[in-house]
Amino acid sequence: MADDMILDEDQVQDALKELPGWEIRDGWLRRKFKTPGWTHTLLLTNAIGYIAEAANHHPDLELGYAQVIFKIQTHRVKAITDSDVALAKKVHEAVTWLPSTESPLEGQTGKWIE
Repeated sequence: MADDMILDEDQVQDALKELPGWEIRDGWLRRKFKTPGWTHTLLLTNAIGYIAEAANHHPDLELGYAQVIFKIQTHRVKAITDSDVALAKKVHEAVTWLPSTESPLEGQTGKWIE
């Protein structure tokens, strides 16, 4: 889109404060999610894919037996934009969510992601 807001270094650093475990590497906003194994890797990949498709903004993903690497920059401007940060925040929120101790939901008991 013509209205891509490219973030400067300070804006990117501010965004990282709200994204624990995320980093900037080679011009990409990036996070490696470690999983307990292949099944969890596929579940995580599908969750990310669903969110990205709903947002119509798509990251690059690298899959391994027990990991998913999420990388994003807006391809058309070859930079990190406000859209990239917004998607990263939504993905982070969704894939790190577990029920609170007050919830009637039991939640996952084992390691989920790191």
